[in-house]
Amino acid sequence: MAARGQGSGRVDRIDDVTEARPVRTRFAPSPTGHLHLGGAWTALASWVVAHRVGGTSVLRIEDLDAARVDPLSERTIVQDLEWLGLPWSDGPVNQSARGGLYEEAIASLTELGLVYPCDCSRAEIARIALAPHAGEEVVYPGVCRHLDPSRPMKRAPALRVVVPEGIVAYEDGILGSVSQRLDRDVGDFVLRRGDGAFAYQLAVVVDDLAMGITDVVRGADLVTSTPRQIWLARTLGGRPPRYAHVPLVVADKGARLEKRTLGATVRELREAGVGSEQVVGELAYGLGLMPSAAPASPSAVARSCGERPLLFRREPWTIPEPWRALVRVARGDDLG
Repeated sequence: MAARGQGSGRVDRIDDVTEARPVRTRFAPSPTGHLHLGGAWTALASWVVAHRVGGTSVLRIEDLDAARVDPLSERTIVQDLEWLGLPWSDGPVNQSARGGLYEEAIASLTELGLVYPCDCSRAEIARIALAPHAGEEVVYPGVCRHLDPSRPMKRAPALRVVVPEGIVAYEDGILGSVSQRLDRDVGDFVLRRGDGAFAYQLAVVVDDLAMGITDVVRGADLVTSTPRQIWLARTLGGRPPRYAHVPLVVADKGARLEKRTLGATVRELREAGVGSEQVVGELAYGLGLMPSAAPASPSAVARSCGERPLLFRREPWTIPEPWRALVRVARGDDLG
């Protein structure tokens, strides 16, 4: 688990590693449905971080998990981003077309002696892995690390990377000092699944390096992935970006957003009559980028922020009740 200012042993600290480089951010949704407000929230934050200082931004579609991809989703996500007034400097770029880059990265790690096949099933790992608290990530205990890689496999093996002992620490743009001991809190993580699909943790690092991303602005639910991504970027010979993790958008009473959450998608709000600048203004105010929730365009938010230090909100943000009420009316839920 990632922690703030904790840990002992060797520390691999990442602070401001991208100074003097033009700011370049990315928004990387998975095309599994309509653009939800949590996505719009991080898209706006990422776009403003770049464009307030004349930087650039990339739209990347993370569509590696073919079983979960909705064939109509990418088009609707792009439409909703355009409706919000978020033009991207580059993209959309699809991860599904970038397999060659991921293969090259695995080959580089293999040359370093850091890759091995693992034919453990999820059930086997769950029985023996270290997961001391409910809800925490299952830590792979390295069962296959020292086995003969040419042995007969029980099933198509995944490829895992050997993580080092010691702590990776960095300064998050919102959360402050964050640290994680990879061998204890993460374990040897997957680079490519047994079915041949490249893992998120590999693809995101390779793409951020290849695209020259200097600043990653994303949801706080991904903070525990950051130290391993920093380590992997450095191991591949790259310069990790700066990271800032914005709080999550939540439903009533702090519940996580789900597909059935009322008013959770940009498309629902559009169809209920909420204007694009109303959405942007509320999100910008919720993020801490604007002094009020008055309607605004993304460009206006970026101009307002200028080059001043950004003080992002740290607490989760709840979908406004008036928006949910409008969606209820649009759906006919309030009719007898």
